[in-house]
Amino acid sequence: MDSCEQGHHAFLPEARGRRSDDIRTKPNPRGLCRNCRVNALLELRDISVAYGGVLAVRGVSLSVEAGSIATVIGANGAGKSTLLNAIMGILPSQGHLGFAGASLERLPVEARVAAGLTLVPEKRELFSSMSVEGNLRLGAFLRREEGRRAIAASLEEVFALFPRLSERRRQLAGTLSGGERQMLAMGRALMGRPKLLMLDEPSLGLAPLIVRDIFEIIASLKRGHVAILLVEQNARAALQVADRGYVMENGAIVLEGSCEALRSDPRVVETYLGIAQASG
Repeated sequence: MDSCEQGHHAFLPEARGRRSDDIRTKPNPRGLCRNCRVNALLELRDISVAYGGVLAVRGVSLSVEAGSIATVIGANGAGKSTLLNAIMGILPSQGHLGFAGASLERLPVEARVAAGLTLVPEKRELFSSMSVEGNLRLGAFLRREEGRRAIAASLEEVFALFPRLSERRRQLAGTLSGGERQMLAMGRALMGRPKLLMLDEPSLGLAPLIVRDIFEIIASLKRGHVAILLVEQNARAALQVADRGYVMENGAIVLEGSCEALRSDPRVVETYLGIAQASG
């Protein structure tokens, strides 16, 4: 899959920006993200999260620029999902959380959503007894003052992006397949027109062909104003679709750089890509 050649969509004006090919291996002792930009959409500095009495995330710094995809890869239990929940405000954290030039640190979840931050959780969290269209319309709840015409236009954009959802618009969400549920969760998030879409393990439990479809859609989104922070165990797919990558182990970022550089880094190849490469 050549993600760089995917087209953009009605949601998405073309993005600008260039990526660096450096790889950083040592954390900054002051907790400053070496590659954070002044104009970064999302900027984390020295974020730590204690979860269940355990320090699950330790001094994480990263940034996501507008119109780009950043990915955090790592094994199960590395702290990736905990990090997303902290950014969303579901879990308390220490450190600096900056978004669109403002601090998120004192904002509740609802205010972060209103600011343009959206999380698609690993379990998707759909309303099973509601229809596909009903779930999608809920995603636009905060936009209700824009009127029916604007919401209807967004709905058609989602259906164009996920044609299968259009075919099942009257079907109950609880009857969908795993891949369709992931598409619905992403579509519902996009109905809110977020500035940053956070995806937690979107390929989990899906068949290979469906994973390919999901990542092609993710790739198409990166050419617009929707930035993406992707958490994924499927390192090969994540590093193909993203611009910048962060390797997380035991709650800390141990390696970061452009995805092109990370794909050829011996440490990443051996730990995260070796099996996939050996199997072709």
